[in-house]
Amino acid sequence: TMNSDMDGDMENQVELEEKTRLINQVLELQNTLEDLSARVDAVKEENLKLKSENQVLGQYIENLMSASSVFQTTDSKSKRK
Repeated sequence: TMNSDMDGDMENQVELEEKTRLINQVLELQNTLEDLSARVDAVKEENLKLKSENQVLGQYIENLMSASSVFQTTDSKSKRK
């Protein structure tokens, strides 16, 4: 029976090592997921900021164009030709 006891201990040891390995893998994956989520949040935030800056620039360009006669599509110019 001593031999079978040793076999049982070995099996338990292997099982324990396997469980430990799996637990560590799960923890590592959870950390990776947290990191990715944080990165996604950061990118979303940056995206919103850029969108808003883009709107401001678009408005600014529109204002410049409407203030400049170069971009005015007036009838008088096309008739002059």
